[in-house]
Amino acid sequence: MINLTHLSENHTETMVDPSNKPEASATAKACGYINMNSDAIKLITQNNPQKTDVLGIARIAAIQGAKQTGFLIPLCQPAPLNHIRVDFESDLSLSRIKATVTATGNAKHSVEMDALMGVNIALLTIYDLLKAVDKNMALTHIHLQEKTNSKSENFTLTDKYENINY
Repeated sequence: MINLTHLSENHTETMVDPSNKPEASATAKACGYINMNSDAIKLITQNNPQKTDVLGIARIAAIQGAKQTGFLIPLCQPAPLNHIRVDFESDLSLSRIKATVTATGNAKHSVEMDALMGVNIALLTIYDLLKAVDKNMALTHIHLQEKTNSKSENFTLTDKYENINY
């Protein structure tokens, strides 16, 4: 039987207690996509001096969101983050933007939830800024790409699911 870390011995919800764990450096990278129509992606990718910097705003939102993770997810520990990197890739042929957030910190736990939160907030911000052009946008394939820490809890995504094309 698999033991969930957020359940106590009497099966009630609990916050994980990392107080006995040593502090370690941790890095996590998460990715996700927002699919949109061709008009919406053109607003982001065309060089138009009168357009809003959608990706710049989404980058700031991702950083803010990652820093708030411990306050937004009920049983998640706040992480002392050292750095958050946010990258975007535009794919005009598929009409989608890929957001990648890499979070690093020194903590007694991983920073994967912070990276995942950053991706979600970046994509939601893009949606918010472009919803006047396309209300059919879809956030997809949000996932942890990899995580490492000095305690050897490393993870790299395997394309395990046949029905998902990352």
